[in-house]
Amino acid sequence: MNRRTFIKRMIGSGLLLIGLGSGSYYYARHIEPNRLHIQHETITSHKIPPAFNQFKIVQFSDTHIGFHYTTEQFSKLIDKINQLQPDLIVFTGDFVDRPHQFHWNNELNGLLKSLVAPYGKYWIYGNHDHGGYGTDILKKFMKDADFHLLQNTHTRINHNQEEIILAGIDDAILGKPDIDGALKNNDSNLFTILLAHEPDLAKYAKHYSVDVQLSGHSHGGQVRLPFFGHLYTPIYAKKYTEGRYQVTDDFTLFVNRGIGTTRLPFRFLCTPEIHVYQLKHKTI
Repeated sequence: MNRRTFIKRMIGSGLLLIGLGSGSYYYARHIEPNRLHIQHETITSHKIPPAFNQFKIVQFSDTHIGFHYTTEQFSKLIDKINQLQPDLIVFTGDFVDRPHQFHWNNELNGLLKSLVAPYGKYWIYGNHDHGGYGTDILKKFMKDADFHLLQNTHTRINHNQEEIILAGIDDAILGKPDIDGALKNNDSNLFTILLAHEPDLAKYAKHYSVDVQLSGHSHGGQVRLPFFGHLYTPIYAKKYTEGRYQVTDDFTLFVNRGIGTTRLPFRFLCTPEIHVYQLKHKTI
């Protein structure tokens, strides 16, 4: 950490303490974490087949159920996603906070299973999914809820005899991400979406035949202050923290702020969100 960053964070932390002490504590602890922002994005490319024009993908991420995020809250999220009537659903990691301590139950599995997407439901591992001996637990749990794991592999999404590629890589912190393996034998002429829990992996993905990367992990920093921005983001979410980034002319990164919280149960100027992506065919 350089001197400028250190000073920024010290000042920001001081302002945060003052703000929380004067009444913002209740808002950051009880109100903003329960709000939900729906971020609509249009992805336009000549590589998107005409059949996929207006195709809708919903991304949710980092629910961290069990750490100040309840099954009841998750139920409301499920209803909201289904109301959006997605064609495809993707989850980009960190389902529960501590898998080995979590009380896994049929109610939660039933809620996840009730998500409806005619072209499938897909997921990738986050660092919390691997942590706490959760790797095999999550794999079975998500499979039982009809979610398909993309762990250094890809699948073809077929619609009216036209196709796009959906790929996914393993978590970078506790897993073994392999972009080469994920894209092995894929058709580089097909529009390709990569699911990667950590957004900073875009520095590698941009060198492959990937058009769009969807990530989470950062939580947007959870706490953001005016003029200062976020105070902290985890490893592999230092460069890209939230929103849309045009990394190269042909490669776009979207970073989702996630649903739940981790470490501290606060959100401030960093509302939980889900992404709705509308694909659009661009004529050359």
